[in-house]
Amino acid sequence: MFVIEFIQNGGFFMYPILLILFLGMGIVIERALYLAKVVSSNKLVWNDVYPLLSKGQLKPALDKVKDSDAAIARILTNGLTRGLSARRVEDVETAMEEGLMEVMPRLEARTSYVATFANISTLLGLTGTVQGLISAFDAVANADPAIKGDLLSSSISVAMNTTLFGLIVAIPLLLAFSYLQNKTNSVVESLEMASIKFLNVLRQISASKSE
Repeated sequence: MFVIEFIQNGGFFMYPILLILFLGMGIVIERALYLAKVVSSNKLVWNDVYPLLSKGQLKPALDKVKDSDAAIARILTNGLTRGLSARRVEDVETAMEEGLMEVMPRLEARTSYVATFANISTLLGLTGTVQGLISAFDAVANADPAIKGDLLSSSISVAMNTTLFGLIVAIPLLLAFSYLQNKTNSVVESLEMASIKFLNVLRQISASKSE
């Protein structure tokens, strides 16, 4: 009940801020679930295919990853496909970098909107407060002098609701944005580490062939 009254007393700008809260948290939940799924699927694929890679069984490894939707599978598919035909490890490394560039947009999709929503929420809160103060002073100008003080303090209190609500929405969204960024960076680092391990295996295979 208090929350409903708080929003109603804040005026029009409370509703866009409320909409931003729902949109922002929707994106945060969707991204957090997606990244958790990526981490899980990447781990399963890597644990399944690495024993084959370590034994130099590139063709069976390719058969395992080529139909997988996991992010790491796309990178390994590029690397294994090039590794079966290329003579230089550098060519394989380039192919895997291309694969990483392909999956990066999916990992980072919509995350930047969370920070944008946080900034918009703060600005809407300030805008609502300014508008409320303007309306308050206009009302006080035509009020009875005996009640001007009470009317002004009450009007300012209501006008400040939008700034408070804007900050209440913005702060959790900024924290969530930081979490999503760190989680995404962690996923990218794990993909890069897997690529390095795969390239090391290829170098060992090349070295054993040349001996």
